[in-house]
Amino acid sequence: MLNFKALDLKDRDLFKKYLGDYNFNTYEYSFLNLYLWRKYCNVEYTLLHDVLIVKKSEEGKGTVFMQPIGYNRDNLRDIVMELMEYKKNDKNMKVLFSDVEEPFLEELINLFGDDVKYYQDVKNFDYIYETEKLIKLDGDKLRKRKSQYNHFVSNYDYRIEDISGDKVINDCLRFAEDWFQKQRKNYQLECELAGINDIIHNLDILNGLGMAVYVNDVIAGFTIGEIVNKNMAIIHIEKGDTIYNGIYAFINRTFAQLYLKDVKYINREEDIGIPGLRRAKLAYDPIKLEKKFLVD
Repeated sequence: MLNFKALDLKDRDLFKKYLGDYNFNTYEYSFLNLYLWRKYCNVEYTLLHDVLIVKKSEEGKGTVFMQPIGYNRDNLRDIVMELMEYKKNDKNMKVLFSDVEEPFLEELINLFGDDVKYYQDVKNFDYIYETEKLIKLDGDKLRKRKSQYNHFVSNYDYRIEDISGDKVINDCLRFAEDWFQKQRKNYQLECELAGINDIIHNLDILNGLGMAVYVNDVIAGFTIGEIVNKNMAIIHIEKGDTIYNGIYAFINRTFAQLYLKDVKYINREEDIGIPGLRRAKLAYDPIKLEKKFLVD
């Protein structure tokens, strides 16, 4: 019987050991992301044949496994078979794997052939952008974003700060609380706010990067991301006060320019099937949508 443990900050080194050699393409496998959403997704883990197994809950999917981390071709079949056996005894499991990237799907098909049932998880595809394009904002497709950015820098007395030190951290937390108060309350937003409170106090431990924006010495927005490898950065949190026209365009470009300019791509996560969010993400002209699959 597999025994799972709730994810904790002190597990970071263990996850770093297993994830260190894995060049993941989607944001799901970032420890910072798992820690941020550990309450909402009930993130747990165990080791099986010295392979990291992460289990979590997702809305509409029930309990799922993420793809195993640290497996090899010799032990993958045994691992999958044991996870399938676990699924038989868990009524909350509708599918075996979620957040499956294409290379792992190919491994499963090579092992199990037509027995693998898989589905594209379209609303959870990740939006991938070229960092240089997000910084330059050149071309017709990005003209509106550039105009919004220019409006912000021309019309507001602004400054930026690293998210470090008690004052900036407290300003960001107060801003986040005010932002969430204006939204329709739900459990996901409550967990996100709690997660922000956790990660913002531990950005150094989590290798996170944070930037706050002030207008007339009043906080107007903030963002949190990370560089996960030499090719990719991830934006995990981005909040702005829309009374300042162009605030999101400013945050997006400035964070990329000052913090992420040395990586080739930026992952801005998924649209979760929300039309407005999809339009906003498409407006920045992604170079691709990184596919994710559900596998049973």
